[in-house]
Amino acid sequence: MYERMLDGENLTAPLPEQRASPRLTMLIRTAKIISSSGEFLCVVRDASEGGLRVKTFHPLPVDVRVILELGSGERYAVEKIWEQGDSAGFRFEDPVDLERFLREAPPGLRKRQVRLCCPLAATLWSAGEPHPVVLRDISQQGAGVHCQKHLAMDERVRLEIENMPVIYAKVRWRRHGLFGLIFEETFRLDELARLTAPLQIGRGQGADMARTAAGARR
Repeated sequence: MYERMLDGENLTAPLPEQRASPRLTMLIRTAKIISSSGEFLCVVRDASEGGLRVKTFHPLPVDVRVILELGSGERYAVEKIWEQGDSAGFRFEDPVDLERFLREAPPGLRKRQVRLCCPLAATLWSAGEPHPVVLRDISQQGAGVHCQKHLAMDERVRLEIENMPVIYAKVRWRRHGLFGLIFEETFRLDELARLTAPLQIGRGQGADMARTAAGARR
């Protein structure tokens, strides 16, 4: 279940340090960091009872104390200790059951795709007409939107979000003005992370980065 090396990478912190507990390395685990600026995708690379290291896809917000949420929905309060390149180290603020943390899905919970809750104004095209919508959340495979227009099940729509590529999707479910969309073309994890980050930090700060990522996808 655990490995000391992953893809030949030396999983040590950027600076020598003495740890109170041994560090274990686990298989890649998708997660998200929740801060006052928004929600940001990352990959947990290794963890101990004291802390963890994550792979990032862009500079993180300046917040020191944030929440780490796993695919199971479990949340952990963590404090950022260091950040260098595409890696960052965090310390758990409260005691952690490491065995539970390392499980793909603890008992009573199920693994799910990590969704970013990032309310953004968008435009949804239905039957050739544009309609203003609010993006509720987004993942690699789909999104939830609030829309005043009644959308048909399995209807093919086009979703336009500023500084992101045009997204074609189908309506998978609906409930009281909230619609679930499934994308015809999924996002890579790193791609979605780089596209959504600048749309949240300062609500558009760093938009050039998002436009560059969107252009690379076309």
